Amino acid sequence: MKKSLLLWIGLSFLFVLEILRVYFIMPFPGSQRHDTIGLAYFLDRNIIWLRIVGLALVIWGLPSYLRFGKLWEKIVLILVVLIYGGVFYLFNFRFLADKMFLQVRVKQFAADSANVDRLVIGVSYNGAARAYPIEIIGYHHQVRDTVGGQPILVTYCTVCRTGRVYSPFVHGRYANFRLVGMDHFNAMLEDEETRSWWQQATGKAITGPLKGQQLKEIPSAQMTLGDWQTLHPNSLTLQADPHFKRRYDSLKGFDEGTINSSLERRDTDSWQSKSWVIGVNVEGRSKAYDWNNLVRDRVIPDTIGKLHLLLTIEPNNKTFHALSYDDSLSFLYDVAAKEIRDMNTQSTWQPNGSCVDGPMKGAQLQTVQAYQEFWHSWRTFHPATLEVK
Repeated sequence: MKKSLLLWIGLSFLFVLEILRVYFIMPFPGSQRHDTIGLAYFLDRNIIWLRIVGLALVIWGLPSYLRFGKLWEKIVLILVVLIYGGVFYLFNFRFLADKMFLQVRVKQFAADSANVDRLVIGVSYNGAARAYPIEIIGYHHQVRDTVGGQPILVTYCTVCRTGRVYSPFVHGRYANFRLVGMDHFNAMLEDEETRSWWQQATGKAITGPLKGQQLKEIPSAQMTLGDWQTLHPNSLTLQADPHFKRRYDSLKGFDEGTINSSLERRDTDSWQSKSWVIGVNVEGRSKAYDWNNLVRDRVIPDTIGKLHLLLTIEPNNKTFHALSYDDSLSFLYDVAAKEIRDMNTQSTWQPNGSCVDGPMKGAQLQTVQAYQEFWHSWRTFHPATLEVK
């Protein structure tokens, strides 16, 4: 009977192995709360050998079980094996990230004038510009493209509300990436060559042979398509792949935060897990600004180290701008005139940083890289951040 016990130990081991391998890297209850990425990576890299161990235990105990087991025990064994087959199928062909979120099949761009209120991640490089609607790339999580001769990797995680654009080169070599899962609710990508796992929100390799390496970030902006086209009239927009219409439909309402999903819906109160913040990271210093405050005040002037920062928002309450300015200027929002004014020169400015009236007419403030994302994401990946309330 001791050998028969090995059979059940082996089957239990196989069950736990298949489940934990996926549990640690997908948003199951409790799975994203702890630092289990090392264990998850070990299971993923050694899954074949671990399965062999489990099967060896099963095979070793099977003859004794079949010889001495009762009929009902053999029936139970058959049922358990069938259940294991179902678990194996689900956790290897349905629940894995790259099986749930497929890559673009038909990648087309057009000078799109429809749905100008939808949010996009915009990239401008070497005189070329392209816009990637969030409700498209939010499903795919990544889109590979070339803008102005620069290969780029446009990424988005809807659970963190993080849009990032990276150069897809690792040690000077072009790398292909696949979606492998998530860590602390943030999407993880795996490069094909070294099979290291990369954090979407930071571009860092968090485990594997390249642990500690960093992808180069390409400047990008999140705003409405209409506002992006105002800044870049010749921009092309990624079109919906007809193969994934139903998948895109599942993200309707994500732009506004009204989507029917506890993982992706916005908390309208400030400084809650799913509240929106604007995150800025300059010279190793991080700050988070409450979205509700920006909508209310229209401008937020601040300093980060030596940088004088101005946050503004367009009248649509969707497009924000992060701008740097000279300390000779002093900005406020004129409620009566509904315009941004510099009190020192009495010049009038647009939210995008262009001066349209006054002594500084024609001047343009420089853009600072900033992100709109969920508060839980920004504080997780920038633990030393300061909160501007």
